[in-house]
Amino acid sequence: MNIIARGSILYYISKYPPAKTALLTWYVEFSKQLFKNFNELKSVYGSASLIGSSRVVFNIKGNEFRLLTSVNFKQGAAYIIWFGTHATYDRTDMATVVFDPRILDFKPPKT
Repeated sequence: MNIIARGSILYYISKYPPAKTALLTWYVEFSKQLFKNFNELKSVYGSASLIGSSRVVFNIKGNEFRLLTSVNFKQGAAYIIWFGTHATYDRTDMATVVFDPRILDFKPPKT
């Protein structure tokens, strides 16, 4: 799957350092897949949940974090809408939350 706005991964890694390895692992694995529909995705990511017709939530790092994506199966593409702790996820309406475009301006700190 083509993941649009890959920079959002860098932003969330910076914001949630304990999720770095798990989020990067998801990114690499998901990028190598091509799912035709949610059932195919669910067969690989058994804990994934569908919200509406195109939003998919993934458990990251043993369900400590949640990742909300929008997946277009016909185009073989996905973009990250939101990432955060499970506790914040429980207080957030995943059907209406929107991508924060300020994330696109994020510049990773130089090491």
